[in-house]
Amino acid sequence: MSERESMPCDVVIIGGGVAGLAAAIRLKQINEELEVVVLEKGSEIGAHILSGAVVDPKALDELLPEWRDMDCPMAQTPVTENHHWVLSATGKSDLPEFMMPPFMSNEGKYTGSLGNLARWLGEQAEGLGVMVFPGFPASEVLFDDKGAVTGVVTQDMGIAEDGSQKGDYQPGMEIHAKYTLFAEGARGNLTKKMKAKYDLEADCQPQVYGLGIKELWDVDSAKHEPGKVIHTQGWPLSESDTWGGGFIYHQAAGQVAIGFVTSLDYKNPYVSPYQEFQRYKHHPAIAELLEGGKRVAYGARVINEGGWQSVPKLAFPGGALIGCAAGFVNVPRIKGSHTAMKSGMLAAESIAAAVAAGSEHTELMDYDEAVRSSWIADELKLVKNAQPAVAKYGGDIGTVLAGIDMWMRTLKIGLPITMKHHRDYETLERADLHKKIAYPKPDGVLSFDRLTNVAYSYTNHAEDQPVHLKVCDRELQRESELEVFAGPSTRYCPAGVYEWIEEEGQEPKFQINSQNCVHCKTCDIKDPNQNIEWTTPEGGGGPNYPNM
Repeated sequence: MSERESMPCDVVIIGGGVAGLAAAIRLKQINEELEVVVLEKGSEIGAHILSGAVVDPKALDELLPEWRDMDCPMAQTPVTENHHWVLSATGKSDLPEFMMPPFMSNEGKYTGSLGNLARWLGEQAEGLGVMVFPGFPASEVLFDDKGAVTGVVTQDMGIAEDGSQKGDYQPGMEIHAKYTLFAEGARGNLTKKMKAKYDLEADCQPQVYGLGIKELWDVDSAKHEPGKVIHTQGWPLSESDTWGGGFIYHQAAGQVAIGFVTSLDYKNPYVSPYQEFQRYKHHPAIAELLEGGKRVAYGARVINEGGWQSVPKLAFPGGALIGCAAGFVNVPRIKGSHTAMKSGMLAAESIAAAVAAGSEHTELMDYDEAVRSSWIADELKLVKNAQPAVAKYGGDIGTVLAGIDMWMRTLKIGLPITMKHHRDYETLERADLHKKIAYPKPDGVLSFDRLTNVAYSYTNHAEDQPVHLKVCDRELQRESELEVFAGPSTRYCPAGVYEWIEEEGQEPKFQINSQNCVHCKTCDIKDPNQNIEWTTPEGGGGPNYPNM
C-alpha cells in the first residue's frame, strides 16, 4: 500500500455545487487568509449539476450584490411569464395565478443553467483564492480518536476492476481540515454515513425524493419566448396513481429546458419514470412546442422532497451538512438553489468565527441554530405539508389540501399539524398487486430510448475500474427484487444501468452496466431491500452536462 500524501487546510468542502461554492466564497469574504479547498467529483465544476432551473436570486443578492453586472450567465433571462397547467390526456387548463399564495410567484426570478451558474461561482471562488479541485471525489472521512471529523481522503486512481493496482495507480490524498462541509447534493454517499454515525435524523422525518429527468432542446425561433416558465401536473402520472409534474423553461440562446419529476414514493413497481417523461412530451400542448426542434442534452438527478420536517441535525464534531446534502428544497416552488446557497453562507460564517476563536473540530451548533432562525426556515415552514398532502391524498385532492394549508400559513392561521413521511423504498408494493404498464415505443423524434438519450449526457467512466454500484446480497436481489417486485431496477433507473439477463436453464443474472451511470442515486433510494449502494467511481467519471 503506497503511503498517502496529505494536505492541511482550514476548511475542506465536499462538492462544487452552488452551496459548496457559496460557502467557499463567503469564507474568503470574511477572512481572505483562510485556506479553503473545494473537492468536486465531476470532470469540471458544473459537469454534474442538473436542475431546471428557475432561480430565486435572494441568496445571490446577499453573497455577491453586483452579480447581475458581473457577466453571470443566470442574469441573461429574467422570467417574463408564469403558467401552471393541469393536464388531461389530450387537453390542459391553466390554473389562475391568483389562486396561489404570493410566494409562488416567479416575478423577479431568473431561468437558466444551474451548471453554468456553478461554473461562474467557481470562477469567483478561485478569484478569491479558493483551491478548487475538479475530478477529485472524496471517498472516505477521517476522524480523530474522539470521533470528530478531521478531513477526507480522495478517491484512489488507477484501480482495476479486480482490485489490483494498474500502471497509472495513484493513492488518494488525505485532506486534513479544521472543519469539513458536506455539500454532496441529494443522497450523498458520505452524507449518508455521517447521518448514521452521528444519528443526525433521530429527531426528524425521513428524507423523501423525486427523480428529475431533463432534456435541453433547440426549438423553432417562432415558438421560443425567452423567460416563459410553465409547470404542469396531472397526466400522465395520474394514470398510474403516481404524482409529480413537468416543467418547460424558455431559456437563453433559443433553448427550452423540458423536464419531468416523478415522486419516488410510487407503489406500482411497473412505473418507469423515464418512460413517463417520454410519453409526456407527446401531449398535444407540449409536442406543438417541440415540433421542428432538436434535443441536444439529457440528464437525471434525484431531488430532496422532504421539506422542513426532514431537515436533520446539521452539525456534528468537525463538520456540517449544507445544501441538498441536508435538504432545503421548496417543493411547491420547485426551487432549492437559493436556500442551499444560504445554508452554505451561514455555515461559512459559523466556521470563520470558530477559527478566529482558535477552535477546530468542534460542533458548530450556532450554524444549526442560525439555519433554524433564518429565512430558510420561514420559507420551508410555509410549505411543510404540501408534499405529504399530495403523497397521501393524491394529485387532485392533495393539491387542493396543500393549497389550503399554504394559504392558511401565509395568512398566519395555519393548523398546528406537521404531516409525516414514509421512506420511498417502503412504499413499493408486490408486482402481483399491479398490472404491467404498456408504454408506447419511442418515435425517435419527440421520444427516445434510454441508451440513445444517455449518449446526450456525455457520460463516461474510466475502463477497467471497480463497479461503483455495490449489491450487498445477490441472492436477495434475485429472490426479492426480481421474483417479488418484478425487477423495478430495470425501470426506475433513467440510464439503463440495470438488467436481468435470463437464459434458458440458468438462474437470472443481475447485470450492472455501470458505464451508463449518470449519478442520479435513484437505485440507492428506491431498491425495495436497500440492497444497492451507490459509491464514488474514479474521479472525473459520470456525466459531463453542457448548459444543464
